[in-house]
Amino acid sequence: MQRIEEEARYDGFYAVVTNLEGNVGQILKINKRRWEIEENFQIMKSEFEARPVYVRRDDRIKAHFLTCYISLLVYRLLEKEIGSEYTCEQILQTIRGMKMTQLSKDSGYIPSYMRTDITDALHKAFGFRTDYEFISRSSMRSIIKGTKSTKKQKGEI
Repeated sequence: MQRIEEEARYDGFYAVVTNLEGNVGQILKINKRRWEIEENFQIMKSEFEARPVYVRRDDRIKAHFLTCYISLLVYRLLEKEIGSEYTCEQILQTIRGMKMTQLSKDSGYIPSYMRTDITDALHKAFGFRTDYEFISRSSMRSIIKGTKSTKKQKGEI
């Protein structure tokens, strides 16, 4: 019982054990970065299914992990754009479900997904909407073209 009471004195404190010497603030900053790296590996393993690897040749293994890394990079940029209030699983599940159904070759598209807070955040971040009842082919082309011009303005292309 005495041990529990002694441990309770430290409730609410954040302890870091390290062999690093120097400024405490810098050590805490380094530790936080380490956790972010661990989280990236976890996302790659779980959400992006980076493992197990079913290829054997070195070039294909490298291509597999490069694809996973690029996916992680795109995800992190997306997360930064819409804020960090959603989990990786929530964001990816939402994006995977954002399907558009083409009514006919000449007419246009309708959304085949449910509108949510995350879809609204995505629409707001990227400056276009796909949740209207009907999107003509020309409007869809404008949306696609607009995403390219936005990237040019930001210097991303």
